[in-house]
Amino acid sequence: MAESLRVGIAGLGTVGASVVRVLTEKAAELTRQCGRTITVTALSARNRDKDRGVDLSTVSWFENPVDLARSNEIDVFIELIGGDEGPARDSVRAALEAGRHVVTANKALLAKHGVALAEIAEKKGVLLNYEAAVAGGIPVIKTMREAMAGNSVNRVFGILNGTCNYILTRMEAEGLSFEACLKDAQRLGYAEADPTFDIEGNDTAHKLAILTSLAFGHKIAADDIYLEGISNITQADIRAAAELGYRIKLLGVAQRTDSGIEQRVHPTMVPTASVIAQVHGVTNAVAIETDILGELLLSGPGAGGNATASAVVGDIADIAKSRPGFQHGPVFGRPAKELKPYKKAQMRSHAGGYFIRLTVHDRVGVFASVAKRMADNDISLESIVQHAVGPEAVDKKTVILVTHETTEAAVRKAVEAITKDGHLTDKAQVIRIERAG
Repeated sequence: MAESLRVGIAGLGTVGASVVRVLTEKAAELTRQCGRTITVTALSARNRDKDRGVDLSTVSWFENPVDLARSNEIDVFIELIGGDEGPARDSVRAALEAGRHVVTANKALLAKHGVALAEIAEKKGVLLNYEAAVAGGIPVIKTMREAMAGNSVNRVFGILNGTCNYILTRMEAEGLSFEACLKDAQRLGYAEADPTFDIEGNDTAHKLAILTSLAFGHKIAADDIYLEGISNITQADIRAAAELGYRIKLLGVAQRTDSGIEQRVHPTMVPTASVIAQVHGVTNAVAIETDILGELLLSGPGAGGNATASAVVGDIADIAKSRPGFQHGPVFGRPAKELKPYKKAQMRSHAGGYFIRLTVHDRVGVFASVAKRMADNDISLESIVQHAVGPEAVDKKTVILVTHETTEAAVRKAVEAITKDGHLTDKAQVIRIERAG
């Protein structure tokens, strides 16, 4: 049997403690699967004395994670610190430069420094594994990096943030407001005290940027993603979507176009009968459309200690199965130095069109004026429906429009014109309608 694989872990929060526990409790099974033992030999965390439910008495302790990363006591460095700068970046870089394999769950780090770190890993001939960085326990990275050889990806999209999906699910199922659902998500631990990073789409954007690089062979471009969160979704939108046969999800979408690669994160209406519309609660899902395989949908737990720890342990096991002299594959599916510069696509037509909700003054001519502004911008309407807002607002009406395929620019221009006409009592709501499997 090969020598034991020595593991050092930096960061002992919920995920880190779960990884130690799994490696301990599943030691015999992992040894059978990998052909060698996996041993946690060193740790680093802020609080050494905290009870984490596992025996750490025989493990070396490092106050500085960079010192752990460079230590000769380890073969693999596990980064579970978090953040795109500081100790996380410094320790991962130090480990790679020292010739250590690295496993990380840090999407923010990869979104900002992933290509540079990949170049170091490939130069040193070591692995940089990051399955847990995207969609938790779903093996989407391994699938895209290893199992789809020969396939050309046309589009990748999905539900990549469990907090947002939980909130939207509760809003639809129980008729609750966004604010009430967010408060409950915080109480249950699904949302942070400051939930901005999740609800405004930043978390989804980091994950999407990594998937985009894998899918299309471009450098990661997390700063070039069109971004909208879910904080402006109301019960009026949820109800209107249901009446039209749609469900609202926060999707990250990346697709190849004639003018470049399009990346966007925003609330989206998907057909209620589609598979992705059935993904509820904190569950994540990723759909990959290719020329050979067709469409593949992966779904499962996207967050939490056990799901993330499972992905981390899987990455460690892959390293344990490799042997000296084995030629490792590139970090992002292609050699880092061959990743192309990202070319941002121009605004384009979105198949399925747009949902537009307008709250307007209840007066003669408004309905016709709205329709004219749409026609002025060559927007073909699939339907236009007018509803009363409610007994508490007798002077207002809600106009719901569903367009055929059109452009972002045309929709924004039409809405701007309607706003300048003075017909709106509230800000217009615009939600894309996405074709989905």
